[in-house]
Amino acid sequence: MLREARRTQNSKQDKIQVVKSQPSVNSLREGQEVIYISKSNRLERYRKEKGRLWVSYMDTDNNYAVNKDLNVGGALTVDTLDVKSKITSYKIIPHNMQVDINTDETFLPWFGIKQGSDLTGVSTSFLAPYSMTLNKIMFRASAITSNPSANLAVKLYKMDDGDAVADVVSRATYAPDLAGDTFFVVNESDFDNNPKFEMGDNCGISIEAVLDYGSSIVWKITSVWKTEILI
Repeated sequence: MLREARRTQNSKQDKIQVVKSQPSVNSLREGQEVIYISKSNRLERYRKEKGRLWVSYMDTDNNYAVNKDLNVGGALTVDTLDVKSKITSYKIIPHNMQVDINTDETFLPWFGIKQGSDLTGVSTSFLAPYSMTLNKIMFRASAITSNPSANLAVKLYKMDDGDAVADVVSRATYAPDLAGDTFFVVNESDFDNNPKFEMGDNCGISIEAVLDYGSSIVWKITSVWKTEILI
């Protein structure tokens, strides 16, 4: 009988206090646990342990809300993804063309294959729908028959909303030797300023060689952009 009484006594769980104000690390003593019902009617359990405040959330409808960042180490599988504010993603845009760029500044086409000499062309300009930062731009030339060590300048231009003046946003120089059918890349970190366009900018990318690389070249060019999509 005494053994059973001790077992019952030891198995008893103290009732956790329900508080009316949201707990903080200063309002709880070490080892204390409390329950708080939030304004969104979610049950929140707080515990102070080793000087830090720990919290777990409980819901009655299996809907789980995260008020701050959610870091997922593995795969995330969802049936429906409904973004309420902003989503950051990477977009890939081709700029392929066939041209003898000589030493002229050549503006790359966006999606089409027709390069140009400025930012006013149909194919050489792109209206940015969101904030876009150039992550990298990749090149592969079909042939480099002369001056393979000539530097290649890459520039980003924009026309602000409301004007037709082409402003240089950022520039980079690729200095290593070029070779035919050989891939090379210019990264975001290679530019002298942040290579970023804002929503409404009329955008353009140009390349310019210090010396002529030869005759007409098929350029395979792809840019990768970090976009901030506002919903």
